[in-house]
Amino acid sequence: MKKSSVGRRPDVTAVELVGGIEPLELELHDYDERWVGLYLDHRRRILDALAAANVGVEHIGSTSVPGLAAKPIIDIVVTVEDITAEEDYLSALVAVGYELRTREPGHRLVRTPARDVHVHIYEQGAPAVAEYLLLRDWLRSNAHDRALYESTKRSLLQSRWHDMNAYANAKTDVILAIKARARAARR
Repeated sequence: MKKSSVGRRPDVTAVELVGGIEPLELELHDYDERWVGLYLDHRRRILDALAAANVGVEHIGSTSVPGLAAKPIIDIVVTVEDITAEEDYLSALVAVGYELRTREPGHRLVRTPARDVHVHIYEQGAPAVAEYLLLRDWLRSNAHDRALYESTKRSLLQSRWHDMNAYANAKTDVILAIKARARAARR
C-alpha cells in the first residue's frame, strides 16, 4: 500500500451505518488477561495487512485497562495518513477478515464478523485518538475513576439498549468528567 497518488479529497459528509442499527445484548465481564493477547493478535494482523502504509495501532477502550470490567469487545484504533484514501487501507483490512461497519466524517469502523473486535480508523493527528488515549491512560493509573467508570457502566446496563451507540452516548457525561480530571492532573 503506497500513499494514494490522488491528492487530499473531501471526506464523506454523512454517517453510513452498514447493516443499520443492531440490537445487542450488552454484558460486562470481569477483566480478562487474555484480552491483551487478543489485541496483540489483531495488531499483528492489521500491521501485516497494512505493511506498506504508515499506520499507528493502539489498544483502547475498557479491555485495554487492567482491572476494569468490560464488554468483551477489543477496541483498537488505527491511524492512517489520509482517511479519505480508503484504497490505502480499507480493502486490505477487509481482505484479512474485517467488515466495514461505519463510514463517517473522519472515522471508519471495521470489525470482525463475530463483532468481538472493533477497529476504529482515524487520520493521524485526529483529536479523537488523543482523547481515547487520555481516557485509557488515566483509567490505567487512577483506581478511583476506574471504579467510577465501571459502576457507571454497570448501572447503565440495568436498562435495555436498542443500539450500542445509545449505550455509549449515555456514558458521555462521566467520561467527560474523568477526562477533565486527567487533563487537570497533567498540568
